[in-house]
Amino acid sequence: MKTRFFTLTLVLITLVSFGQNKINETNISEQKQISENAIYQLFPTQNMWTFIKLDTRNGKMWQVHFNISNDDGFQGELILNSYSLLYSDEQEIKGRFTLYKTENTYNFILLDQINGKTYQVQWNSDKEKRFVSRIY
Repeated sequence: MKTRFFTLTLVLITLVSFGQNKINETNISEQKQISENAIYQLFPTQNMWTFIKLDTRNGKMWQVHFNISNDDGFQGELILNSYSLLYSDEQEIKGRFTLYKTENTYNFILLDQINGKTYQVQWNSDKEKRFVSRIY
């Protein structure tokens, strides 16, 4: 009797844990599918208060700062790149551009996933230290 109870309990625990894994995998794939079709994406930086917002169609970018209290520091968006990185004959396509982290806190690599062009993106609170530069 104890053996059956123990076996049944073990089987139920196993089924429940596998079922939860499947739900998590589904949520991740749904989230990825949504983000691949999104015009705008947020990319976290190593600074917990700062994200980079990317227009995935044309490479325009902003630093997004938030805070917990309006009394603590800056909250808002700072321009990283306000110009399209596409030539006039190139087409804006959702998901065309994406950002990749580097080991440097302030730098990302921006990739045009259609033509392969890469850009160094440096975010910073100081305007003089923010830039987007083509990597040749």
